Amino acid sequence: MRERKITAVPRAVLALLALALAAQIGIKASASPPGASAEELPPAPSMAALRIASFGDPIALAKILMLYLQAFDYQSGSRVPYKDLDYARLEAWLSRILELDPAGQYPLLAASRLYAEVPVEAKQRSMLEFIHREFLLDPSRRWPWLAHATVIAKHRLRDLPLALRYARAIQHNATGDGVPLWAKQMEIFILEDLNELETARIIVGGYLESGAIKDPAELRFLEERLRELEARMQGAVK
Repeated sequence: MRERKITAVPRAVLALLALALAAQIGIKASASPPGASAEELPPAPSMAALRIASFGDPIALAKILMLYLQAFDYQSGSRVPYKDLDYARLEAWLSRILELDPAGQYPLLAASRLYAEVPVEAKQRSMLEFIHREFLLDPSRRWPWLAHATVIAKHRLRDLPLALRYARAIQHNATGDGVPLWAKQMEIFILEDLNELETARIIVGGYLESGAIKDPAELRFLEERLRELEARMQGAVK
């Protein structure tokens, strides 16, 4: 089989290969000896520099940067836990990657499933706030990650007011057709946990009266929930 001349290869492919090679060389050159600390995660490049480096293909660059970022906890063969990363720099990297590829979901998946579950409360809270900020930029597509952040706030941090704040953000901002009812109802369950029964009852009643719920199973669920709330409120009065 005849070999293709290098001039026959599309320039975009050559540019990506050159970028990947340069990134690999840069990582190797800056590698610290065994025992390096993950606080040495470098500052995220500016968006201007990244757009130049993308050669017109920001999505491909975003994927390369995400691979680099996730591999950073391995330095010279020595594993460094996620909890030791500099979270201010980590958030800056994740933010840049999302700016390069706003439709990409993987940075927020990593934020909620990896970086927000470290056993360091301050870093957990920092990452949850990052997820909340990024959610507000595209609520109807990024709601799953704030929903997971709500669960972490409730069950890991045991911070019901924070969980309620995130749940309310979903309920008020994630209005797209693809957002399931259970995600919007997280606010109701947390209000019940806080014993805010009257507020929960008003929200459920509002759903029923709005006529927006068409699915018979969802309507039955809400009607049953309303009856349970009213029964609990009557029991509390007695």
